[in-house]
Amino acid sequence: MEFIMENTASEIAQRLSREAEAVCRHYLSCGRRQGRYWIVGDAENTPGRSLYVRLTGPTSGKGAAGKWTDAATGEHGDLLDLISANLRLSSLGEALDEARRFLSLPRPDPAPREPMPKAPTASPEAARRLWAMGQPIASTLAERYLARRGIVGIRNVRALRFHPHCYYWREDEPHETKPEAWPALLAKVTDIDGKLTGLHRTWLDPETANKAPLDPNRKAMGNLLGHGVRIGNATDILAAGEGLETLLSLRMAIPDLPVIAALSANHLAALELPDGIERLYIAVDSDEAGRIAADTIGERARYDGIETVPLAFRLEDANTDLRAFGLDELRAHLRPQLAPQDVDRLLPSSAA
Repeated sequence: MEFIMENTASEIAQRLSREAEAVCRHYLSCGRRQGRYWIVGDAENTPGRSLYVRLTGPTSGKGAAGKWTDAATGEHGDLLDLISANLRLSSLGEALDEARRFLSLPRPDPAPREPMPKAPTASPEAARRLWAMGQPIASTLAERYLARRGIVGIRNVRALRFHPHCYYWREDEPHETKPEAWPALLAKVTDIDGKLTGLHRTWLDPETANKAPLDPNRKAMGNLLGHGVRIGNATDILAAGEGLETLLSLRMAIPDLPVIAALSANHLAALELPDGIERLYIAVDSDEAGRIAADTIGERARYDGIETVPLAFRLEDANTDLRAFGLDELRAHLRPQLAPQDVDRLLPSSAA
């Protein structure tokens, strides 16, 4: 009688090893069989000869079928690891689901558990739960939305996630009304210790990859006062400003400058600054509220002995400049505004 496996990770890896060549033909179609191995460029199915997968051998242990190594990078693993790398999956659970689909195995019944108590609406706990349901923005509508605003190359920013069906309650309807569900860009708000305190949501239109036709189409939840969306690790320098897209644009222009988006003028004025900051760059929005907020945080920073350097833009903010003039022009506009000692550090001549 055939032994019925319980579909654990190790057991699924063994099942995959029995179908090693079929797995390779499906996920690594740009490769080819050569003797006992399948040869391809890398785990993402690039043509080449760097990665090799053993096609024969036992289902586990030394010399097992399905074991692979990439000679160029030193990466190695089993076929479950290969599927995860090939599809850029972010968790073991996703890799197991994909392997079960390939093997035509049913998903196991979830273990019974007590239902979690409902988190208070818009609380930090509700923000943490929503963040946990998000996924990396790579190849999602959120990445398309940011690209339409000129913001590219940020798919690995850990403070950003995507939710394909994020609830939206219209403000003119009772909260008991069933909410709509729209795709949303999630931005994680943290305190100076890196603890999640809130979340910022930008709802998106799946047809146009612009903001959704909602009013408002952005909302925050949790505890934002004093906190912000942090991109990069603050050292002795830091940049702070209001909007998420503004600070992402600034980060594109000056990749080594850590930034915080406070998400509003009032929250920028109240932003808590981490210890060790010697110089604070302030991205100044051109409206009156933006100038007042910049003056307020600048005064607080100077009182604490921190040098402040305002960064002005030609139009409303960094993202407007980026879209209007392009990245090189934005960088050239910022360069003379930097403190002299930071110019070569942040914008070496190769990036000028």
